[in-house]
Amino acid sequence: MDGWIGQPLKRREDHRLLTGAGRFVDDLRPPGCVHVVLLRSPHAHARITRIDLERARRAPGVVAVVTGAEVSHLGPMPVNRLVPDMRVPPHPIIADTHVRAAGTPVAAVVAESPYAARDAVELIHAEYEPLAALPEPEAAVADGAPALFADIEGNRSFTRTLRQGDAARAITGAPHVVQLRVVQQRLAGVPLEPRSVLAVFDPTTEELTLWVSCQAPFRIRAEVARLLGLPESRVRVIAPDVGGGFGVKSGPYREEVLLAWLARRLARPVTWVATRSEDQITTNQSRGSVCEGELALDAEGRITALRARVVAPLGAALMNAAAGPPWNHARLLPGAYVVPACEITVTGALTTTTPVAAYRGAGRPEACFFIERLMDTAARALKLDPAEIRRRNFVPPDRFPFRTVTGQVYDSGEYGKALELALAAADYTSLRHLQAERRARGEIVGVGVASYIEPAALGWESGSLKVERSGRVTAITGSSAHGQGHETTFAQIVADHLGVTPDDVVVVHGDTRSGPEGFGTFGSRSVALGGGALARVAGDVREKGRRIAAKLLEAAAPDVVNVPGGFQVVGVPQRRVTWKEVASAAYAGGQALPAGETPGLEASTYFQPEGEVWSFGAVVCAVRVEGETGRLSIERLVWVDDAGTVINPLLAEGQLHGALAQGLGQALLEAIVYDRDGQLLTGTLMDYAIPRADDVPPVTLEKMHTPSPRNPLGAKGLGEAGCIAIPPAIVNAAVDALAPFGVSHLDMPLTPARLWAATRRQR
Repeated sequence: MDGWIGQPLKRREDHRLLTGAGRFVDDLRPPGCVHVVLLRSPHAHARITRIDLERARRAPGVVAVVTGAEVSHLGPMPVNRLVPDMRVPPHPIIADTHVRAAGTPVAAVVAESPYAARDAVELIHAEYEPLAALPEPEAAVADGAPALFADIEGNRSFTRTLRQGDAARAITGAPHVVQLRVVQQRLAGVPLEPRSVLAVFDPTTEELTLWVSCQAPFRIRAEVARLLGLPESRVRVIAPDVGGGFGVKSGPYREEVLLAWLARRLARPVTWVATRSEDQITTNQSRGSVCEGELALDAEGRITALRARVVAPLGAALMNAAAGPPWNHARLLPGAYVVPACEITVTGALTTTTPVAAYRGAGRPEACFFIERLMDTAARALKLDPAEIRRRNFVPPDRFPFRTVTGQVYDSGEYGKALELALAAADYTSLRHLQAERRARGEIVGVGVASYIEPAALGWESGSLKVERSGRVTAITGSSAHGQGHETTFAQIVADHLGVTPDDVVVVHGDTRSGPEGFGTFGSRSVALGGGALARVAGDVREKGRRIAAKLLEAAAPDVVNVPGGFQVVGVPQRRVTWKEVASAAYAGGQALPAGETPGLEASTYFQPEGEVWSFGAVVCAVRVEGETGRLSIERLVWVDDAGTVINPLLAEGQLHGALAQGLGQALLEAIVYDRDGQLLTGTLMDYAIPRADDVPPVTLEKMHTPSPRNPLGAKGLGEAGCIAIPPAIVNAAVDALAPFGVSHLDMPLTPARLWAATRRQR
């Protein structure tokens, strides 16, 4: 074995999780714990005229009933003001005067049991004056739309334009211009474990501890401390085993702040666990944008300009990451192609709905879908094969690092090679010949291709490492896992750099008391940043260990090398010391150490690269549509992904399969639907369809390896690739299948009813 990096090891986490030994927030019940249930507004937009709490306060087992007036001092909730001059609406912990989304809390009941709390909530009498609802983004920012907030004109949180070159002139003079309008449906993350919080306040030490099902415990610690006026040193946040996140648990939410406040006020442990329907209507949703645009091409099919207008829903209150998906949508529209000029305007619309923010992909899928649908539309207009028009427009390999027209700097890639590998693996030429034969027999079949990019690893991360006297290693990462397999992957990275085995490495994460400040897990950043930090700090510890080993071996440090299990003198394998011997000397100090060396064998670091890493790939998809039912079947799916250095191929493939399922869900099944009054019509899993195992087709996965120069591992991200790549490939194939019926575009999800209607309209 050359090393641990690249080995397909099974996840060490799985045994405890599969045997029921995991520790989730709902498993924790400290003595004296009380339970919170929230009364939530049934209206999407209304003025609260009266709330009668007296019967609830007298109910058996009730400890407290809280309204918005009592927590109105807590705020404002955090927002990443990614776009200059963002206008941020109020985001109360509990609504006091108005509600602007169904599900907004208007009162909280604390009781000795969840059943007593739920019974008491039923005794609260609330009265409302309904107001106009604006669930859809375009209607919310249209002229004459009712104002949701007096001080936010036109219900627009922000508008920003990316302009480079003269796109208008290029479009006016272009031989070919194609237009497209795409309406993305909203999605729900539906993690296996709903959001949940447990808060405990110790009056003797004045310390607050929260256990939260979350992705970013340090962020929640910072904001809870700020909102409650506590030093961060007095707040501890623990993310135990977390049952999925996909971006929707990057928080914080109202409930973390409310429970922290209640725990201090009541001096008792307080817990809240969302029901599935509560999670569906309160946890941030995603996607939902409307994008209209034009692509100009010259006579040979090369892009000359792109113009687009994006209107994205943000909901009634802004989550911390609210501006991220719309901004990603705009900046990533050029995709894998050379676009000389652009004019892209993005608007964040305030709507009377659940907040809309990050979910697996966070704007990347929307951008990829639009440019890939435009490329297929252009191919049809120019009578070019969809693969050929992409070949003519890819960023050439010799132009990396490549700065796009929107100012993004791609680090490395071979976009054309990825497509060629996918075409070859799918036997694309044969697929096209077979398609013609089957069409002649009356079958409705199509072939779609898509190329994609996946920016990842924005920001920084921490890593800390200690070699104990036993020779075992503790690695602490600020990256907090929620199903990715950090305990396995990070152990492989550390083992590879120290010359030990992964079994010798204990990985600690998800606790703000365990190590240096961390950033969190989202945006496919864990391996590139968290792993990069651990790789660097492991290198530092290894070098210190080598200097101490040289002292023990009575050799010059340059003559000592790291070998499996410890160190040896070059060319003299019998002159060897183990990590245990080196660590013992390190903690003994004094004469055991080289001159000038400090005791201990540990180090910490923060790693922030110069910029993002850019994964890429290509998909070929072949589909069949049943004419009598509209049911779509995926007959062939080939996917080439390049995520740079892959630490654990088995876990990487699991990530790709998971993202495939969620991308398939958007393409074929899932949709958050509101009626015109802002009522959520898909609030349960009886109404909101998510993929089952038998919905996910077999896939041929091929890998490329183009390392990134921006981290020590050469790693890139892959967690969001399926949500980015799969939907446009499927829709391109479906539109290709229905082209004989005059169909030129289809919005998702491609339900049987929608496909059946498309064939009937044209017939």
